[in-house]
Amino acid sequence: MAISEAEAVVMDVLWREAPRSAEEILAEVGPAQNWQEGTVKSLLNRLLRKKAVHAEREGRRYLYTPLLKREQYVQQESKGLLDRLFGGRVAPLVAHFSEQRKLSKKDIAELRKLLKELDDEQP
Repeated sequence: MAISEAEAVVMDVLWREAPRSAEEILAEVGPAQNWQEGTVKSLLNRLLRKKAVHAEREGRRYLYTPLLKREQYVQQESKGLLDRLFGGRVAPLVAHFSEQRKLSKKDIAELRKLLKELDDEQP
């Protein structure tokens, strides 16, 4: 299930704290995004159709809870980025970032540790 950037903003609110009402989501992201209540409700309806959120009626309003876990979303987005830009390969991604931004000694140490762990897992 593909989540748009705008939908991801709503999901971020729900991943931090749920359940939340449309009004609570609007109060948190509306001013920064220049969104009105109708925008938030439209995004929530799209997320409901995608089964990314669940809505439960509470009085005259609905409370929304994420069904899609943040980890699932990050995995989908990461795979999509790798596939689209780097042919599904991690090495060109790391090379690109190392060329564009200097990697700190800490970054390099973390990459070495990760590579060692991956190497140790190989049969």
